[in-house]
Amino acid sequence: QVQLVESGGGLVQAGGSLRLSCAASGRTFSSHAMGWFGQSPGKEREFVAAITWSGVSTYYADAVKVRFTISSDNAKNTVNLQMNSLKPEDTAVYYCAGKSVPWELVRPQYDYWGQGTQVTVSS
Repeated sequence: QVQLVESGGGLVQAGGSLRLSCAASGRTFSSHAMGWFGQSPGKEREFVAAITWSGVSTYYADAVKVRFTISSDNAKNTVNLQMNSLKPEDTAVYYCAGKSVPWELVRPQYDYWGQGTQVTVSS
């Protein structure tokens, strides 16, 4: 099992920045890729960004491609999501997820999920 704990969410004004972190523990060697998904009330969980643990490959949703940056720190077993130029439509609960295989990362079929952290962007 892999346990994931998110942190760094909060309330920010439009145009501001937040940095989300996801700390992984347990059988982390069984996870080959990590992703971030956002879920707004009444909507399905949507892909935001993903990274392989090697850090070689990163993937982004078109809506965040030039504003968000995903990174990994293998020594600390953490994955970060730097969110810049935030917009009200970025408001969501953001979930960190781990997957045992490094493909089809834009789909929500991940093996491990955190509890989520709320990000609220005011206009």
